[in-house]
Amino acid sequence: MIPEILARQREEISRLLDSKLVPRELAIPLARELGKPICKVVTGVRRSGKSFLSFMLLKDKDFGYVNFDERELLRIDLDTLLGAVSEVYGRPEILLLDEIQNVDGWELWVNSLQRLGYNLLITGSNARLLSKELATHLTGRYLEFEVFPFSFREFLSFKGEVPEEPPRSLERRGAVNRALREYLERGGFPEYLVKELSASYLQTLLSSIIYKDVVRRYRVKAPQEIEELALHLLSNFSAEYTFNKLKNLLGLRSVVTVKKYVRYLEEAFLMFSLPRYSRKTKEIIKAPRKAYSVDLGLSNAVSPRLTKDMGRMMENCVFLHLRRKGLREGVQLFYWRDHQQREVDFVVRRGTAVERLVQVTYASGRDEIDKREVEALRRASDDLRCKRLCLITWDYAGEIRSRGRRITCVPLWKWLLFEERCESG
Repeated sequence: MIPEILARQREEISRLLDSKLVPRELAIPLARELGKPICKVVTGVRRSGKSFLSFMLLKDKDFGYVNFDERELLRIDLDTLLGAVSEVYGRPEILLLDEIQNVDGWELWVNSLQRLGYNLLITGSNARLLSKELATHLTGRYLEFEVFPFSFREFLSFKGEVPEEPPRSLERRGAVNRALREYLERGGFPEYLVKELSASYLQTLLSSIIYKDVVRRYRVKAPQEIEELALHLLSNFSAEYTFNKLKNLLGLRSVVTVKKYVRYLEEAFLMFSLPRYSRKTKEIIKAPRKAYSVDLGLSNAVSPRLTKDMGRMMENCVFLHLRRKGLREGVQLFYWRDHQQREVDFVVRRGTAVERLVQVTYASGRDEIDKREVEALRRASDDLRCKRLCLITWDYAGEIRSRGRRITCVPLWKWLLFEERCESG
């Protein structure tokens, strides 16, 4: 029976590889590691494209594939699995294990397979795949790659657009901004975009993530509570929250329960929490955090809001870009707020030094930029001893001088596509 399931999965892969596959930015660094005898771990929110990324990289290689999203595969032993893999694939050079977190004791499996000499590529939809279980059993013997829904560059690739800087004409620049508005509205879940599905796909996806990756995995006894919490946080992205306020707002039992539920949602990659910057660890822990959605299309599909707040959508988009970048470069992200409630959206810290400050505003001209945005950047610059200041706008490029500080203003589309060229040190 098991070999028949693997043979069917193999046929499904062949059909998928014949469909339209959008190149992913993460493919390049992951491809460099494929041949190395170290476990490659690809994680990310469900349906973000982990499997497709793996298939693209392995398309012309000798690989075996097991998808553990099948009930029949959840309770088999390792010997039975290897026997079935051998029957269908022989001894493949690379073994791809998809959604492996569904198997009890999977981390021991991975350890055993490595000792047997298998070159492993594994995927999973839960952050604990990397945090506790895997780190305990494969210390120093795995590499992490986190997949997000499409970036803006990948979204343009999906639409057949080639980014250019500078655009050849004002008309071309307008087309890029129009694509950016569409991206902020629809998000980047690959299947939803490629197959041109309705928003109900995203609503169903959210339910699937909550019940498969949260309720079932953690045996949550009150699934309605965690679903209401997810809907609230995804609808109120780019906004502060405290555990106590969430408890009172949603009528949950205790702050401990709220903390646990938020952690579950983060581990399923549905949302992220950004801490407030402080030099004292205790203050970081006690201060409110800001919530960000893994995908704006998902948030827009489940949000009851009648109008879209472009400033908040831009901020969430910038967070996701920094998060992708931060994972590769080992930086930490915070937001900053002082006692006069002046706020800077993002503090980028490398080691103990603040590397840059990033502010986001929905402004298309110099006269539309609120003085408070500039003043907050200047104050934070003094407080954190950081001179690299960036103000991301909708469509204004230029430079602002404020009391000896230079602030580089960059349109969002340009920053997302050509960040390294945009910000001067």
